[in-house]
Amino acid sequence: MCVGKGREPIMRKSESQSAFIQCYEQIRDKILNGDLAGGTKLVEERLAEEMGVSRTPVRESIRKLEQEGLIKRKRVVQPTVEDLRHIFEVRILLEGYACRCAASYMDEETAERLQECIDVARTGDVKQTMDVNKRFHDIIVQASRNPEIIDIIDRMQSIIYLFRRAVVYHKRPFLIDEHQLILDAIRKHDAPEAERLMQEHLQADLDFYLHLGKG
Repeated sequence: MCVGKGREPIMRKSESQSAFIQCYEQIRDKILNGDLAGGTKLVEERLAEEMGVSRTPVRESIRKLEQEGLIKRKRVVQPTVEDLRHIFEVRILLEGYACRCAASYMDEETAERLQECIDVARTGDVKQTMDVNKRFHDIIVQASRNPEIIDIIDRMQSIIYLFRRAVVYHKRPFLIDEHQLILDAIRKHDAPEAERLMQEHLQADLDFYLHLGKG
């Protein structure tokens, strides 16, 4: 690492990338774990001092997290009901269509991977259920074979995590049963039914999440 006169430390590219990844993951995890509550203002200087880095990787991390929807105007996002509905409208459209495509394209080997996710979720703990819930949706999105859909959903993963955690932690009724129905439709190559079931599944997630907020 070199230091320019009157400037922040100048890091080699590999060092800079490593610092960025470290900062991004730490800030993201603090938001997702609730250590940085919604509405919290992020101060670059303070975060840089806490993590022992310059302000540059912190600034880059905040920019990326803004793109992912976890930060808005340098504050941890505190989604309104309208924000939630907009996010889920995108998911319902894109993941519903991805499920329609999956029913057309998916082979039995991939379908068996979805079945494994369902089986683990029925007996697993919260973390295991979170992991396989994500994997179930990811496999279906990948099966769309549409790189634009895959990219958009990938950029939404962090904000999706916040909702998914609440839905799994509070044990939304019929969550895993709905996954099974979706897979059954995919295996039958019933594209319209698979799309409808995925859309209803995500709408049920949203309704459950909004109900929690009223509790």
